[in-house]
Amino acid sequence: MKTKSSRLDTIKMIISSQEIGSQEELLQELGKEGYTLTQATLSRDLKQLKVAKAASMNGNYVYVLPNNTMYKRMVDSHSTGDLIRHTGFLSIEFSGNIAVIKTRPGYASRLAYDIDNNDLAEIIGTIAGDDTIMLVLREGCTRTSVKQALNHIIPNINNL
Repeated sequence: MKTKSSRLDTIKMIISSQEIGSQEELLQELGKEGYTLTQATLSRDLKQLKVAKAASMNGNYVYVLPNNTMYKRMVDSHSTGDLIRHTGFLSIEFSGNIAVIKTRPGYASRLAYDIDNNDLAEIIGTIAGDDTIMLVLREGCTRTSVKQALNHIIPNINNL
């Protein structure tokens, strides 16, 4: 049986990665992930997560998470719900004291947030778009040391 904590994590990932405009749409997405719940339960979950509705880029109102609610990372799992079980990381390239990380669409901002909030000595800061992050690296840091520092945030980074 799937736990409430797992369900809440799934709701956060669905809202973070898709434009969901109604509870019915969200219930359908949760159903695809193997969750069966009532609209009342979903409503309570959304209230607990402090989910709100905001206008998207195309003018539709969609569910959004509060700025301080970040997805709780789950590591070493490779099964159902691929969105939940990895960071969206695709690649990293270096040029001088800059690194560019490519992610799946919608993942860059959250990943940059995680990098910035880990206060990594090798990284001065990040700038994120929808699917790209620019990292400014501290002088003298090697590519290997940057990858090692990022390894606990992006578990598959050393596989490149």
